[in-house]
Amino acid sequence: MQQWMNGDRWSGSALTARSSGGAPQQRLTRLGTWFSLGLGFAQLTMPGRMARMIGVRDTDNARTLMQLVGVRELTAGLGLLSGRYPAGWFGFRAGGDLMDLALLGAAFGGRGNDGGRLALATTMVLGATAMDVLGALKLGGSDEPHSPTSRNRLTPATSSVVVNRPGDEVYQFWRDFTNFPRFMKNLESVTMIGGGRSHWKALGPAGQTFEWDAEMIEDRPNELIRWRSLPGADVENEGSVRFERAPGGRGTLVKVNLRYRVPGGVLGDTIAALFGSAPGQEVSEDLRRFKQVLEIGEVMRSDASIHSSMHPARPPEQAVPLESVYRRPPVDTRSSQEDRADTSGSSDRSLAAEEAMATRGGAR
Repeated sequence: MQQWMNGDRWSGSALTARSSGGAPQQRLTRLGTWFSLGLGFAQLTMPGRMARMIGVRDTDNARTLMQLVGVRELTAGLGLLSGRYPAGWFGFRAGGDLMDLALLGAAFGGRGNDGGRLALATTMVLGATAMDVLGALKLGGSDEPHSPTSRNRLTPATSSVVVNRPGDEVYQFWRDFTNFPRFMKNLESVTMIGGGRSHWKALGPAGQTFEWDAEMIEDRPNELIRWRSLPGADVENEGSVRFERAPGGRGTLVKVNLRYRVPGGVLGDTIAALFGSAPGQEVSEDLRRFKQVLEIGEVMRSDASIHSSMHPARPPEQAVPLESVYRRPPVDTRSSQEDRADTSGSSDRSLAAEEAMATRGGAR
């Protein structure tokens, strides 16, 4: 036990943080281990006191739920203590943190609960969540790179596109890896370091920056390029691209096969997908941009790609004043009928007067 608590020796198979990162990762693993074990023990043995401490009314249901959470914490702590798959256990803890946040949010509306204590507990859980996500991401590459076990856990992604350009031109453009930032959205830079090797720098989930070295392991002009990352890469990956004549002579068919592992394992994949940065989601979009760069010389951006938030499909235009339009005044039907009646009456009277005068003249 003394060996376990010694700050200078976090050793032994049960307590070794299998990470190439060294002391920071070891301290993070140690912190997560003892935090989980201590919290889980308290929740399991003193559920009522722990409930009151976070502002929840002490009831039988609250105690039962607190003990269940304690079992979960103890499980995570023992998993981290084993030293095997630390990223996975940090991911397990992060999932539990999300459940705790949901329970705390529901407790705010409970009768007899202390809102101030609940707010403080929520803040503490948010801090634990940040630690667990960081642990999953930092320790995600803890297995020996390119080991058989590690390779079997790589996630595949494939895509293809037809480029209306000759095969040799497409091949030459792809072979120059420094061209990649022109069409790969999350890639910041590629630097050639000689001997078929290159240094890559990319923007990952939640704004993190990842770097790795890669080497070209096969190069068949105008036909095939294969590569893989070197040991110690932040993002372990390997892949190939094939160049074939498109059906009907319509250009060049480009087929990409990629295998990768995002830092953080399954949790890393989930976070990457939520942030829209999972390599599996990006391959097709990157190839679409690759096609545009070769065919028209630039990447075409849609209206949606240049807005950071929701916006109307068609922005409102400035109102144009209407021209004055002549409108015929409405006709008063009743007045018209009366006028016609008066006119008809006058005509009848005039006609009667004329007949009377004619009759008198004849009488004379």
